Parts: sequence; C-alpha cells; structure tokens
Amino acid sequence: MTPQDLIRKKRDGARFNENEIKAFIDGVSDGSWADYQITALVMAMFIHGLNLTEQSALVRAMLYSGETLDFSDVDAPKADKHSTGGVGDKTSLIIAPLAAACGVAVPMISGRGLGHTGGTLDKLESIPGYNVRLTTSQIKQVLKKCGFALAGQTKKLVPADRKLYALRDACAMVESVPLIVASIMSKKLAEGLDALVLDVKTGNGAFMDTLWDARVLAKYLVAAGKDFGVNTEAVISDMNQPLGRFAGNALEVYECLNIMRGEVDELSQPTLDLSIDLTARILVLTGVEPDFEAACAKCLEKIRDGGALEKFRKNIELQKGDPTICDDPGKLLEKGIKRFDLVADGPGFIDEIDTRAVGAAICAIGGGRVKAEDGIDYAVGLECRTKLGDSVSKGDVIGTVYCRSKSQFEAIGEKLRNAYRIGGEKPKYLGLVREIVVA
Repeated sequence: MTPQDLIRKKRDGARFNENEIKAFIDGVSDGSWADYQITALVMAMFIHGLNLTEQSALVRAMLYSGETLDFSDVDAPKADKHSTGGVGDKTSLIIAPLAAACGVAVPMISGRGLGHTGGTLDKLESIPGYNVRLTTSQIKQVLKKCGFALAGQTKKLVPADRKLYALRDACAMVESVPLIVASIMSKKLAEGLDALVLDVKTGNGAFMDTLWDARVLAKYLVAAGKDFGVNTEAVISDMNQPLGRFAGNALEVYECLNIMRGEVDELSQPTLDLSIDLTARILVLTGVEPDFEAACAKCLEKIRDGGALEKFRKNIELQKGDPTICDDPGKLLEKGIKRFDLVADGPGFIDEIDTRAVGAAICAIGGGRVKAEDGIDYAVGLECRTKLGDSVSKGDVIGTVYCRSKSQFEAIGEKLRNAYRIGGEKPKYLGLVREIVVA
C-alpha cells in the first residue's frame, strides 16, 4: 500500500493490520515516507486512536526498527524504571545505583527534558565530565563493572521513535496514549529486560493531569509489557507539586547525592520515599526479594550502609565524571550563582501549587528546553522550601530561586509567586503514591 492509501484508511477511522503498521514504520525508518506524510498519518492515529491489537503491532514494529540490546551474558536479573515526567522528578538517579546495590542489573536508557519537565540525561550532564553518549558495547561494559549504566538512546536503537517523537512534539500530538505507549515501551523492551516498573505521573505538573487519564495510560503500558513477556508494574504518583527539595539539573543531583549519603531532611524525604517504593517493586518483580516489605527494608539498608552511593561513585568514574562529588556534593553548586527568596504575601496554608508553571519558569531562565535544540544552564533552578499543606505567615520564605542575575529573577519571580496559592484551610493530601497497576 502507498502512504496515501494508509493515510486515507486511518483518516476514515479504519483499523490497521500488523503488515500495514510495519509498512508505515519501515517507511519512517528508511526515509521513504516524507515528513508531511508521517505527520498526516500520526495525526489520523491521534484523532481516531489505536486499539490494543494495533498498539501491540506498533510497539513491535518500532522495537524491531533497529537493533536491540542483548545482556544475556550479564549474570543478574535485568530491570529498569521509566517515568512519564514531572518537575523535580529525579528518582532515576537513586533507583539505578540502589537497585544495582541490591543485585539487579539496570541498563537505563534515558531521555532529555523538553517543555516543563526535566530529563535524566540533562541532570547527569551537570556532573563535570559525565558522558551519557555511550555505544552499545560501552553500555554493556559499564553495566558489567558497576551494575548499571545511564545513557542516551543510541542511533541504532529504535530509530523510528526519534523521528516520530520529534514530529509529534512539533505538531502538538504528544498526549496520545497509544503513541506514548509505543514510544516508551519500544525503547524499554529493546533493553532486553526481565522486569520494568513505570512511574506514571498525575496532577497539574504531569502530561496526564487527571487520575483517570493516568490510570488508562498505566494500564496500556502494563499490558504492553505483559504482551512481550516482561514483568511490568506501574505506580501512579502525585505531581501536584515538585518532587522533593529541588527542581533544576545540578540541584537535583545535589539532592540525590545527599540522600544517598544519608542526609535526608523533611523536604527531600518524598524523593527518598518514592525511590525506595519503585526500587522495591523492581526487587520483587525480579525475584530478588520475596515481598514488598522485605524489598523496602533491603533498599533502606543499602542507603544507610552506603552501598547505593558507592555504586554511583563507581558509575561516575566509569562514565568519565568527577567522582569526588560523592564526597562533597556542594561542588555541584556553582559559586557565582545568585539566590533570591520568594516570600508569602499573607498568612494561611499552601493549598495549591501550579507545578507546570514552576517547571516553565525554570525553563525560561535556561534550566530546561523550549525547543529541542536549546542549550541548558545546569546551575539554575528552585529550592522548594514549602509543600502543599504547610502553614505560612506573611513574609515567610516559600522558595529560593537560583539564577544568574536579578533581572532573571524579576522575569520569573511573579510567575513563581503566583504558582503558590495560599488559602485559609489546610488542603487534604491524597498521598504520594495514588494507585498501583499490575498485569
């Protein structure tokens, strides 16, 4: 069938068979389809949707559009974690070394931030010298030596996804459950995993802002993992406020290092709690621990005895970064950066935080990307000094902005103040983990 035939078929709401979807992905991968033809068909998919059979065929075609990774010679269960993205969402930096310290091999292929959400690769590149551009053989070498590797998608790994994601992002077609599932799962399944844990965010800082939408996405993701024989589980977690103490690349690495050093305060506790929850589920799915309670205890032990931190130190050395930041995380904080406080304009309780606006403000001063080609200022960000439900008085500090100049602060200060709404009643907190979705 020609591109026009396939576009016409989905435009009219018909269903594709596996061969038709494979023909589309082959055209994306080999360049025989023009960008405008790809965009037209993806828009038709976006509007009319895909059923489970079509979605499974799309995942399969994308998965095998390039090479897959073979870690069968790594003598440990293989697992990974993926998050749908949020503000201050830094748990991968703890989960990978923590799972490795517990005996799981983690070949974590990560992405960059775009829009209001942060990206794991950008956080890692705030570590001086750290190299995320690893070849397949380098990923395997690092994995064998320290139990985990943190790298970007190689050119040969699911090449169809790079093209499709770029066009979806440029043409406002990101928020499609089947297309999100195909994008995430094709990359994760290409890692040759035994188990996968998914952190699906819900709330005003997530792509899926309602619990209903997050639940639908989680179910489709878990179903895709099951279809391909990977033990898969999803956690739906709250993104109605930034996660933890900091949002911003170097600041988030700083927070994670302090946590792995055992230096946890009330503001960073949610980062540790969610990291342990997700890692514990990996340990159960891979059979390393018999149940969730035992797995949580194992994770806490590896934080307290320094096992996770030592794994991270070894990984930094192998990926050419500066391992001394594990001894002095303050090295990540740039000396010349300026700090400006946000203060409460009246008494009451923090009853709402516009998390998307917080992420957008950080991006506006260079902490994230508006366009894929934008550069990153790793040093800027926000210290979240208050959380939902906190009581404040007029003049209390609710947050501290890390930026280059007073003019930068003035450009985003009012937006950030407005993102924190103060009310007369303490809001009900629904919890960090909202639901668990299993196969």
